[in-house]
Amino acid sequence: RPASHGMATGGPAAEVTWLEPYPDAELPGRADGEPGPEARYETREAVQLAFVAAIQDLPPRQRAALLLSDVLGWSAVETAGLLGGSTVSINSALQRARISLAARYPQGRPIHRSKPNPDEGLLLERYMRAWEAADLDSLIELLREDATYRMPPWQEWYRGRAAIRSFLETIWGNFAGFRTVAIGANAQPAVGVYSRSQNDPAWRAHSLHVIEPAKGGIAALTIYVPPLGPSLFAAFGLPPS
Repeated sequence: RPASHGMATGGPAAEVTWLEPYPDAELPGRADGEPGPEARYETREAVQLAFVAAIQDLPPRQRAALLLSDVLGWSAVETAGLLGGSTVSINSALQRARISLAARYPQGRPIHRSKPNPDEGLLLERYMRAWEAADLDSLIELLREDATYRMPPWQEWYRGRAAIRSFLETIWGNFAGFRTVAIGANAQPAVGVYSRSQNDPAWRAHSLHVIEPAKGGIAALTIYVPPLGPSLFAAFGLPPS
């Protein structure tokens, strides 16, 4: 529930409500070429949109049907074999998932990502440099005015440059520095961030950042923070320290 200053606050979620980021290195194993005839999205876009839908909107069975069918290219028979139930029930769940997604994104996709944007590499590099230099001004410049900042598993979120800046100003001073590693997650630019404290010189896994680029800068940051963030590093081939 948004507050008047572009912030919503709260403790960690009592139940896990966020789908964890998925390593791009694992994505080539999905169906290549055109998905099944019922699929509505190009493969790269399907990966991003399916994760967006799974995180934000869909009940578990609809989420699974969408991921298996529209991302992995499974047939209704194969999906029913894994999830249980009939092909009719699978098709029904898939149809409801697509309707929910279409209602949220009437244009079919939040961002057109059929081809990698050559500017994304530069954006990612600037983002990493800003963290390593603890340069808050440079980081905020990369954000769109209406950018959002989420921190699973915490329920806090922030909207807009001013709110995001105010939050980061309260936490960056708690660390002696940051180091970053470029990765890929959910078919989007992503970064693994290590930090060290004032009393510990070791660089330790801190958070995983998934970046949603858009025209005009970064539209959204989803940052998986402790205790969730460090537990995800191994899936991306990153050491704990």
